[in-house]
Amino acid sequence: MVQHQAVEESASTVGGLAKSKDFLSLLLESLKEQFNNATPIPSHSCPLSPDLIRNEVECLKADFNHRIKEVLFNSLFSAYYVAFLPLCFVKSTQYYDMRWSCEHLIMVWINAFVMLTTQLLPSKYCDLLHKSAAHLGKWQKLEHGSYSNAPQHIWSENTIWPQGVLVRHSRCLYRAMGPYNVAVPSDVSHARFYASTAYFFSNISLGFLFHRPLRLLNLLILIEGSVVFYQLYSLLRSEKWNHTLSMALILFCNYYVLFKLLRDRIVLGRAYSYPLNNYELKAN
Repeated sequence: MVQHQAVEESASTVGGLAKSKDFLSLLLESLKEQFNNATPIPSHSCPLSPDLIRNEVECLKADFNHRIKEVLFNSLFSAYYVAFLPLCFVKSTQYYDMRWSCEHLIMVWINAFVMLTTQLLPSKYCDLLHKSAAHLGKWQKLEHGSYSNAPQHIWSENTIWPQGVLVRHSRCLYRAMGPYNVAVPSDVSHARFYASTAYFFSNISLGFLFHRPLRLLNLLILIEGSVVFYQLYSLLRSEKWNHTLSMALILFCNYYVLFKLLRDRIVLGRAYSYPLNNYELKAN
């Protein structure tokens, strides 16, 4: 009887160890997939057909909007579970610093927003949007009666128009502004894609300039630099050990993010300082 009970206990112990190993293996596999399988960046094949360029722009707009939604949702999600939800379980008999809790919530949200933006909108992706915007081009609507003596053309969807040409589309006169122009003159979304604005959440605008790929990096560096300086100031003024410890841990993460942003900004700034024309398009 005693031997039978000992055998059952050993079998249950072995079964528990097997279950724990299975759980750890699944956890390690999920972590590997999380770090190795990053969000793929769409490829850019430099299409020569105007229809292919416009289709590529539509795909990039949808992909960009999806990435922005993911950044906003995940940053708010992280701030909610890391900084806000623990406050809901505090008992009424316990005291906590409301000011520090609110400051910690804002810092967590800003840090998560910058880190997710850096991951989902890398410099390679911004360069892709910049090239697509340069291929798409932009049209400027002119008033009636202006440029009446200049040669005018009827806009064609199969033509790559050069800079400065005048075309008529939907009874309106437009002038080509980009080096290559295949955008639909009356399509407002094409003008916003080139000039800077991506739309999401029922046409709420964002000021990311696609034809200036360094604008997003400059914005992130400004935000992250301001956060680092504010956290250094708070670290010098902190008197409680828990405030000092949490602020120091967050600062180590922010140092790496700021270093990565500055490195990309310096490298891309030097790369874009050379006025090379590598668009490989021929205007008709």
